[in-house]
Amino acid sequence: MPDGACPATRPTAPTAEALRVGGLVPLTTLDYPGELAAVVFCQGCPWWCRYCHNGHLLEATERPPFTWARIEGFLRQRQGLLDAVVFSGGEPTAQTALTAALQAVRALGYKIGLHTSGAYPEHLPAILPFIDWVGLDIKALPEDYPAITRVPASGQRAWETLEILVGAGVDLEVRTTLMPNWTPDYVRCLSERLADAGVRHYALQVCTLAHALDPSLPLYSTPPQTLASAVDPNCFARLEVRGL
Repeated sequence: MPDGACPATRPTAPTAEALRVGGLVPLTTLDYPGELAAVVFCQGCPWWCRYCHNGHLLEATERPPFTWARIEGFLRQRQGLLDAVVFSGGEPTAQTALTAALQAVRALGYKIGLHTSGAYPEHLPAILPFIDWVGLDIKALPEDYPAITRVPASGQRAWETLEILVGAGVDLEVRTTLMPNWTPDYVRCLSERLADAGVRHYALQVCTLAHALDPSLPLYSTPPQTLASAVDPNCFARLEVRGL
């Protein structure tokens, strides 16, 4: 190092206070299977899925509605009453401050769940040590993602996330929203690909058109129950259909 030169410094990791939170559900029995949980909704998402109902969370704002101090204070008050905290969105893994927030929640003694679309597989190594359960949205076969997310190459990232999560052995539920223009053959093919990838718990969800980000979504050309029945239940340890 030349005389007088300063050593290079590493960038400081963001603290939990930097997490941009757009909402909080104080109690749910639906978002983490078998647990009483609170849900923290993180702002920001790189995808604009046509059926998304959380359009207000897609952009990260300078002054989000909730500070981390408010979230942490709430969680301290609920110790012993809640089992778990779920981070949802938006896309929570978009924010590098998520790691510090997970550490803070773990220090309070909570289990931690994550809802993710899999948009940032490169961020998983930092957060997986703190995650007990993941709900991963697999929206389609990889090549068909842009028709839903309106972002090129998004499918490759989601399926890479799936591979990482299966390999890590984390408790995992994969969810798919049935698109109105799909056929039973497409649903069967998708489900078989997921089973081959190691998915054991699979949930199908009906697309609710009201309040969807894309108001031009068509009505179902095939009844959703017909689409769901195309999945072989023997391919999975647990198969659920929601919204029928």
